[in-house]
Amino acid sequence: MAIAPQRVPVEAPARPRRFVFVLLPEFTMLCFAAAVEALRIANRVAGRDLYAWSVRSEGGGTVACSNGVVVGVDGDLGEVGRDDAVFLCGGLDVQRNTSGRLLAWLRREARKGPVLGGLCTAGHALAAAGLLEGRRATIHWENHDSFAEAFPGTDLTKQVFVVDGPRITTAGGTASIDLMLKLIAEDHGEGLVGAVADQLVYSSIRTAEDTQRLSIPTRIGVRHPRLSDVVRRMEENLEEPISPSVLARDVGMSTRQLERLFRRYLSRSPKRYYMEMRLQKARNLLMQTEMPVIEVALASGFASPSHFSKCYRAQYGTTPYRERGAQAARGPGLRG
Repeated sequence: MAIAPQRVPVEAPARPRRFVFVLLPEFTMLCFAAAVEALRIANRVAGRDLYAWSVRSEGGGTVACSNGVVVGVDGDLGEVGRDDAVFLCGGLDVQRNTSGRLLAWLRREARKGPVLGGLCTAGHALAAAGLLEGRRATIHWENHDSFAEAFPGTDLTKQVFVVDGPRITTAGGTASIDLMLKLIAEDHGEGLVGAVADQLVYSSIRTAEDTQRLSIPTRIGVRHPRLSDVVRRMEENLEEPISPSVLARDVGMSTRQLERLFRRYLSRSPKRYYMEMRLQKARNLLMQTEMPVIEVALASGFASPSHFSKCYRAQYGTTPYRERGAQAARGPGLRG
């Protein structure tokens, strides 16, 4: 028998706040389920219906998420109310799974003034509809470079979630929990949020100021301040690489000391490590965008197409053009 949680007294709203979740094909189950569960538990802990939601899809049919599970919905896109909060749930191949009809629907509904949000890669659909122009937004870190190239008018961040007026975006995954806890706190206070987080066994609530990825020392497995500083500078300067001598000088080391540091902890030279980072960015752009190969090369810090092709082949065993051809054969779109 289920044990009822301890009730948290909250003032009952005149009517439940309504959320509309729109599932795109191949959406990420985690970002959707995390958002809905936070709302469900808020209702359970409060002992009353604070929130209501419906689930929709283009055409009103069932939708298969990225892990293959098929989810039923309540109906087609339709109209939403001015006070509704509409969240698109994205995942794999969001470009291919964002239709012209969906974009037209988003633009039409946006004119009514509701909150429009994108979970995981669905921020791309909002941007494609022109709804993030001049606004701050976020998207999963793996899709950051391609989004920045496609929508330069959006102030893209690497935060867990971003609320910019009536536009909300998240990085995906458990970021949906953090966002929903923020919205619940604004509606009903921190007491309810603490109880919901406890029910979710969610012990570290992130804010909009938190970044998506683990810290550099955690990612590289080394806690060395100067090494972390150099890696951070490399990540921030992929389009215009900084020479190892300048990197070394800026952290108060000689070039030889920097070489030894990288070989000791990362088993490669600074130049090699930097090259691998730039090639990874290039591969993301090739796989996720339709940018010409020469533009991908420039965006990754390669001035010469031939040098780019040579380095790419040495790293991945194929040329950028063949990589692009293979991706075209599979179908375009962001991989979530």
